[in-house]
Amino acid sequence: MKKIIITIAVVVTAFISSCSDYLDIVPDNVATLDHAFTDKVSAERFLATIYSYMPRIGDPQADPGLLASDEFGTVENSWNLPSFHYHGNRIKLGQQNTNSPLMNYWEGQNDGRGLYIALRDCNIFLENIGKVGPDLPDDERVRWIAEVKFFKAFYHYYLLQLYGAIPLIKENKLIGSTIDEVKVYRDPFDEGVEYIAQLCDEAMPDLPLSINNIASEMGRITRPMAAMLKAQVLVLAASPLFNGNPDFAGLTDNRGIKLFSEAEDPAKWSKAATACKEAIEICESADIRLYHFTDSRYNLSDTTRLCMDIRGAVTEKWNEELIWGNPVNTSYKLQTNTIPFLKTEDKQGSGPDPEFYATFRMAELFYSNHGVPIEEDLTYPYSSRYETVQIGNDHTYYIKQGLTTAVLNTYREPRFYADLGFDTGYWFGNGRTKDVGTGAATETSWIIAAKQGEMSGKSGDIRYSRSGYFIKKTSNFETATGTNGTITVTRSTFPIMRLADLYLMYAEALNEASDAPGAEVYYYVDQVRQRAGLKGVIESWSQYSKIPNKPLNKSGMREIIRQERLIELCFESKRFWDIRRWKEAHIYYNQVERGWNVDQKSTEDYYQIVVCNQLEFTTKQYLWPIREGEMRRNINLVQNPYWNN
Repeated sequence: MKKIIITIAVVVTAFISSCSDYLDIVPDNVATLDHAFTDKVSAERFLATIYSYMPRIGDPQADPGLLASDEFGTVENSWNLPSFHYHGNRIKLGQQNTNSPLMNYWEGQNDGRGLYIALRDCNIFLENIGKVGPDLPDDERVRWIAEVKFFKAFYHYYLLQLYGAIPLIKENKLIGSTIDEVKVYRDPFDEGVEYIAQLCDEAMPDLPLSINNIASEMGRITRPMAAMLKAQVLVLAASPLFNGNPDFAGLTDNRGIKLFSEAEDPAKWSKAATACKEAIEICESADIRLYHFTDSRYNLSDTTRLCMDIRGAVTEKWNEELIWGNPVNTSYKLQTNTIPFLKTEDKQGSGPDPEFYATFRMAELFYSNHGVPIEEDLTYPYSSRYETVQIGNDHTYYIKQGLTTAVLNTYREPRFYADLGFDTGYWFGNGRTKDVGTGAATETSWIIAAKQGEMSGKSGDIRYSRSGYFIKKTSNFETATGTNGTITVTRSTFPIMRLADLYLMYAEALNEASDAPGAEVYYYVDQVRQRAGLKGVIESWSQYSKIPNKPLNKSGMREIIRQERLIELCFESKRFWDIRRWKEAHIYYNQVERGWNVDQKSTEDYYQIVVCNQLEFTTKQYLWPIREGEMRRNINLVQNPYWNN
């Protein structure tokens, strides 16, 4: 199956590019359509087209959840701009528009996939799969129908995240429909949520619990995926952006129908919590569990092994924590464009191209080693975090002893060191897999040198970290550059869904549905924290926080769960969506992007804070605009709020 999907992708891409009427009726090439369902092989090829429409999640060029998020920064290469358009970065800088929207997933333009074409083909498949003869066994037919229902739900969900209320394509218009009949309306947001949840419910019973034939079927749709998708859309609907948001209250179409609910409905959180718990139970039945690094080939300290637990949950291909991994996007570009230069050959060959970096905001986000925010920690020297300190023997596996670094880089939680690279810090992997103190200098972890002119530092106008921080989390530790500078990428499956995400989503929904957090809320947050080497929430806050009672009330636990999500799921195309659904993007995205002064060579001058970028965000940017040309073509559509101004 996977081979078919990959093979047909080129053909489908050409098909997408040639289509303009993506909300059109069924095409009139009936003979061709009939041929597509004459036998099992032809029908399976059509099924492959449904898979191939998947948004390119994990691809920096096409996934708004990456470069449009304030966790990523980029130094664009002027020479490769014709082939790589970093529209996400431009959206973050306030350059989204109605004339030619960036990452247009409505029509399939500017690095967006045409998801309405995908929905039309989903309907064509469902309407015609019954025509296939006896060479397609009934049990396989039923499974294929369930897979397409899942994709129909997911493509609607992806559009819903971007545009809010959308036209629901429950069935295709018939040939011979009038012009007025094909001018669709946007359906109310809550109706879209209900329809997506309904499709997931219909698909779940007929989907396998897990994939048994890994070689031929890995990447196909399973019951846990459908269960989590249902949970995701219900959490989205319960969140502040769409649950009684006054900014959307006045959006009404020309029939007088309001597209968003005006009043907040707390019951939506209870419904979301129920769906999350159901998804967890299904995942447990499928033996999906939090990942731990168990590769016995490497003799690692407990500290380094803990970091590998954290990294491997994202980069270990088809690991036990994955609910849904993207089999097409193997994170090749995300890896090659985040790994810093670590030796001279890297700069001379066709290997790493470090255009993307972690922003300074992310370096300040992670907890202290006590598992609480650094500004709350009773013992953390927060007021002097930008000062420098010489490293002793208390950061053995994190920072080179004897070197000088910022206080900000010291006494942080394991995820800080697993996910980020920084000046004087160790980088395990990339051809060096001996732990600190166990091998020769050429075998043990790399030491990042990021000051101006140093190996990982700025030496020109491109390919460096403007903040001084690098993204380690998304690179498989076995990806390596050779002596000639070329890079051998160990492919991974970018995590579209994983169990830690579901645990934290359930804790959030349960906390919001309750008057005060209960034991189950703490349990699922603590499961994620325990894997990260941290104590439980109650213990950590009571012992180390200036606000010891923070986890005991609903609003305090809300803050904790949100920060836990932002840390645990950083650089995984989650923060972008979370900050929006919490209706906090106007706060986060109207701040300056800061960094160390990477233009400087000396330690004293390097560790000075400078401004890198000014982000720009207004209320209208919570939702994608519909292109002006489409609005003229279909007068029944109404533009998203504030985009007409």
